[in-house]
Amino acid sequence: VQLQASGGGLVQARGSLRLSCVVSGGTFSRYIMAWFRQAPGKDREFVAAINWRVRGTNYADSVKGRFTISRDNTKNTVYLQMNSLKAEDTAVYYCAADLGAAISARAVTYNYWGQGTQVTVSS
Repeated sequence: VQLQASGGGLVQARGSLRLSCVVSGGTFSRYIMAWFRQAPGKDREFVAAINWRVRGTNYADSVKGRFTISRDNTKNTVYLQMNSLKAEDTAVYYCAADLGAAISARAVTYNYWGQGTQVTVSS
């Protein structure tokens, strides 16, 4: 299973970006998909996740109301729409896939990881 994240870049504060992550191999529709991020000098932290029924989502408190995770099972792709970006959102963003049955915010739960895409928000 391979995950390929894209869509990162440089954006001004209060701007928007949409990240994409294409999954190849495996059965995408069965995976719980998530986004994590890691800022320089900090641990990797959970951002958002969505289960394979597309009815269950979970967000970190820091992004609730600003970020939206979604998925298109026909395109094997998960998205992260990021609005009202802040300087503290600057990080490398990683997509991850989990074969489990319930959404988890713990990175160790996830079986597969993408390579990361840099998001830089200028204040």
